[in-house]
Amino acid sequence: MFPSALDRLEALRRRMAAYRDGLTAPFASLYGTHKRADAALLRLIQVIETAALARPDALWRLDFDREARPTWYLAQTELGYCCYVDRFAGTLAGLQDRIPYLKEMGVTYLHLLPFWQRRPGASDGGFAVSDHERVDPSLGSNADLIALTTALAEAGITLCSDLVLNHTADDHRWAEAAKAGDETYRAFYRVFPTRDLPDQFERTVPQVFPETAPGNFTFVPEVEGWVWTSFYPYQWDLNWENPDVLVEMVRIILGLANLGIGAFRLDSAPFLWKRLGTTCQNLPETHMILRLIRAAISIAAPSVLLKAEAVVPSQELPPYFGLPDAPGEECQLAYQTSIMAASWAAIAHQDASLLHQVLSDMPALGEAGTWLTYARCHDDIGWRVLAPECRVLGDPAEALITDAARFFTDPARSSFARGVAFQSNGLVATNGMAASLCGIEAGVETGDLPLVQRGIDRVVLLYGLIFAVGGLPVIYMGDELGQTNATLPPGETDGRWLHRPAFDAAAAAQRHDPATVAGQLFSRIVRLASLRRARSDLAGDQLLRLLDGGAPGLCCFARGEGFLAVLNFSDAALPLAPVFAAFRAMIDPAAVSFHDLIADEAMPQTASIDPWRVLWLIPTH
Repeated sequence: MFPSALDRLEALRRRMAAYRDGLTAPFASLYGTHKRADAALLRLIQVIETAALARPDALWRLDFDREARPTWYLAQTELGYCCYVDRFAGTLAGLQDRIPYLKEMGVTYLHLLPFWQRRPGASDGGFAVSDHERVDPSLGSNADLIALTTALAEAGITLCSDLVLNHTADDHRWAEAAKAGDETYRAFYRVFPTRDLPDQFERTVPQVFPETAPGNFTFVPEVEGWVWTSFYPYQWDLNWENPDVLVEMVRIILGLANLGIGAFRLDSAPFLWKRLGTTCQNLPETHMILRLIRAAISIAAPSVLLKAEAVVPSQELPPYFGLPDAPGEECQLAYQTSIMAASWAAIAHQDASLLHQVLSDMPALGEAGTWLTYARCHDDIGWRVLAPECRVLGDPAEALITDAARFFTDPARSSFARGVAFQSNGLVATNGMAASLCGIEAGVETGDLPLVQRGIDRVVLLYGLIFAVGGLPVIYMGDELGQTNATLPPGETDGRWLHRPAFDAAAAAQRHDPATVAGQLFSRIVRLASLRRARSDLAGDQLLRLLDGGAPGLCCFARGEGFLAVLNFSDAALPLAPVFAAFRAMIDPAAVSFHDLIADEAMPQTASIDPWRVLWLIPTH
């Protein structure tokens, strides 16, 4: 039976030879002078070999297949969906019943937000992990997870799991051992006996949640010291300067990969390494850690993807792909947060200038990896990620993001948006579901059917952007049905739960009824996904070229050799003649006319684009 034991051993020898330098060089850079370095490196290699040989047959076959197609995830046929298990389907077993729904949309990549055992009570949405290797009992068991990954694989869907690298919950077995006086596990964390060093770090290290969890350190009586807690006091930062932490985390990652998980979202990746006098984010040592993890996966489970959750401007993302010095040696995917934030700014101002600048500045990745594009997610809209583009456009642009934040969170409700401010008086971040931010909620509240329709158009506009701009696009659960803001659970102070509603089964049942919001959005988003699958010029490795559409509200770009996206972020109908002229001048002088794939209709030279609409055009000759 393929793969035979000989096939496995030969593949393991080949991969170990190919990636040994990628494993040992970063390890030496990080831990070469550590007293346990040699022993830790031997354990690391043993962990990798053991995991590789324990990998199930079906996963070995998948590894061989994807090794032969190493950039498979760049295909325009790949489409993601993101949700919480309990909000979407109750349990992992229940989620199997939702697979036909995912298939109907064309989903091939499913990101499930944290489903590992979490601490009781406050858990930062499950990111305070008590056990990285055990499914939370409220969601099922590891056996349920294996059954789910098997069913998803049969449906052609890759499962992505969150992997919380920076910290554990304060009731994790490592933390409990540290509190009990075990020095081995105390060294797994960053614990300081006095405030001297924490006070020095605080001078340069920003706060993640300055209003709800101020400061970066928490005094823990059981350890008689100050524990580094970047996020919440119950989340203890791991000490990645300890090679034992690296070995243990690699063991966990490879074990989870052998359960059938095909991708890992590396939560809070920028925070791993700490150095006095810096922000302790995005440091070079962090990238050495990611290269080590990538090398280990390339040896033991090469079909598995790594996705960086680095909420930084576009210009700072290439190192997470290994660029420029080690392309393809870190993550294959990284969140394109700047496009997301700039698209919302474009809606707020009916001006695509910031979005145009983001696309203009977007670094070229080649085959090192691709972006993960999205309109909304479980997290807030962070506006400060657009600071570099604001600097390029000049001082007035800085006001654009401040005004955008105010537009979406206006307490007087003079705008159509129904967002809520998050952190620092709301000028830093905004919470809300796409449907609520786009006007659907306000339109339903007031019975303003034209506003509802414009809100639907705005949501489709956003998805028309992320489906066309390149990378791997992800639908956030509920957007395809027009779900609006949730009500915060009793006692919940984290406003991000506003955009973490339970799946609306009643709306899903209406998804084929064009008289409903759900029916319109579902059909239009699914059509975009279907059209995208058929267009090779929308693959992740195809060139993007910006065009001047002649109006501030227009965002226009070409992909490949024969595709043109035109997006109208304004209330006005705008002429297309300048767009057509720009396409002919830059891309294809022989283009006689254009055909809109979405509406399946010809677009004459005198045509205009309606407010809040997206056109996907191909030239005719």
